[in-house]
Amino acid sequence: MNQIKFEDLTQHEVQALKHKYNFADAHTHQSQSISQLEIVKRLPELWLESEKIKQEVLNTRFIETFYKVRKIESALMPNNIMLHYAASIATIQVANFLLKKRLTVSLLEPCFDNLYEILMHMEIPLSPLKEELLHEEDKIYENLKNHVKTDAIFIIDPNNPTGFTLLDKKNKQSFENLVRFCKDYDKILIIDYCFANFLMNDEEIELYDTYKILRESGVKYMAIEDTGKTWPIQDAKIAMLKVSDNLYDEMYSIYTAYILNVSPFILNFLTEYIKDSQRYQFTSTKNLLNTNRKIIEEIFDNSILKIQKPKGKVSVAWCEIMEPNLTATELQRILCTGGIYVLPGSYFFWYNPAQGERYIRIALARNTDNFLEGMSLIRQILNQLDTTLSLPSLAIETELSLIRN
Repeated sequence: MNQIKFEDLTQHEVQALKHKYNFADAHTHQSQSISQLEIVKRLPELWLESEKIKQEVLNTRFIETFYKVRKIESALMPNNIMLHYAASIATIQVANFLLKKRLTVSLLEPCFDNLYEILMHMEIPLSPLKEELLHEEDKIYENLKNHVKTDAIFIIDPNNPTGFTLLDKKNKQSFENLVRFCKDYDKILIIDYCFANFLMNDEEIELYDTYKILRESGVKYMAIEDTGKTWPIQDAKIAMLKVSDNLYDEMYSIYTAYILNVSPFILNFLTEYIKDSQRYQFTSTKNLLNTNRKIIEEIFDNSILKIQKPKGKVSVAWCEIMEPNLTATELQRILCTGGIYVLPGSYFFWYNPAQGERYIRIALARNTDNFLEGMSLIRQILNQLDTTLSLPSLAIETELSLIRN
């Protein structure tokens, strides 16, 4: 099999869309819940309603619904949130500001590499910020003081792929120490909250209002929220960018150079999905991810893949390869030959790809029957790997041929 050379994870994800067993992208590919199907039946009604309601009314209704459901109402004081078609577009707006001001950035590692790609293509000078520097509450301030020499810090919370989070109330002091460092040393704090919705109604996590801390501290900040990772809406999504008051005027000027408004129809029907999730306490999403996470843990028990235990149960599984002679690149190639697409960890470590060769990432937001079949096939392939693990054995090649056909 001729291996295609991909430059980033998104190119992998585009290729994965061709596969039945696509566990690459973290977008929602599961079917609608019963209550969500009722919303789908109302789409013509919502379409016609959207034609009659003023854009500003739809904007405000959507924004207030989203932030109140997330219990982060401090973000609405004031409600000057900028709406985007996608989180990547909001990130491009942020990158425009950084470029204009000629600022440097410490970007979290590991992270999904499109953040790195956007900043890199804008020629923003980047330095890695190791996630472990944020792990110990009483060391965060000194860690940042010793390692961060840039103008801005860019974190992802909860992190994709590891699930690390400071959003749990147990980590509130850690977040306050991060904010305090940024305020003391005049750093802009940029936060990607695109996976934060998965923490709603998690019995093991108590959320708190991070925007209240940001606002009261006086720190310069930018925060991106998103709907695209949570609701099964075929990528009809909205992203939001909230910035501190002292950055708003310049950021708004950049924003209006790109965007007049987002779709009133998408605003209208997404508001219904968010209200539905609040009504049912995110049960459909939470139950699906919990079921699939249990499946992957059971299937890969006593295998060469060790499922990492995330602090935040996001929609991906971060899997460590315990066999030292097998790299993520090689395992991903073998699985792809068998018709199963996962992501190699090397791209997530955008500064040090070799460190990521110990991991693969598997998306969980899939219908359970498809997910169970795919994970079972992965386990079959793992069981047939040679002890040398340098190349697939003849038996594996035969098995993969059968799977392909």
